[in-house]
Amino acid sequence: MYEGKFPHKRYKHTLEFLNTNIPSQSHILDLGVKNPFSEIMQKDGYKVENTTGEDLDEDFLVVKQSNAEVVTAFEIFEHLVSPYNILKTIKAKHLVASVPLNLWFAKAYRSKTDKWDRHYHEFEDWQFDWLLEKAGWQIQQRAKFTNPVNKIGFRPILRYFTPRYYLVYAIRK
Repeated sequence: MYEGKFPHKRYKHTLEFLNTNIPSQSHILDLGVKNPFSEIMQKDGYKVENTTGEDLDEDFLVVKQSNAEVVTAFEIFEHLVSPYNILKTIKAKHLVASVPLNLWFAKAYRSKTDKWDRHYHEFEDWQFDWLLEKAGWQIQQRAKFTNPVNKIGFRPILRYFTPRYYLVYAIRK
């Protein structure tokens, strides 16, 4: 397991969930550009390749050409207009994905400086389950976790108790 300091609480939870479901040394296609977590997966023994920033709503080539055993998608599907299309295209037999949950006390994320860094979707768990099942995936394990922030106020207090992220391990039906 990665012994370094995790830059975010979600990295720790995500790596533990991945280790529980996917053996190290597995070949992973990680949807999204190379990032700190893809480097953590590599340090933990996974063989990781990333997509290169293509629009995964329209360009499925890298997914179609990949021979990876596992696809990971950590906080990716909420940025897509139609995550169903890429989910249906994946050839790998295993999927580990996380999405932000819809919080009743916070609006969907929208960057003020980047016109592409926005959430088209923030899911309820049942919605993401339904999407996966419709795209041909069978959920094997689920987990939720909170994401507290170091701020003062009513909403920051709620973040200590309200799950923010939803992790799923699924296999192709």
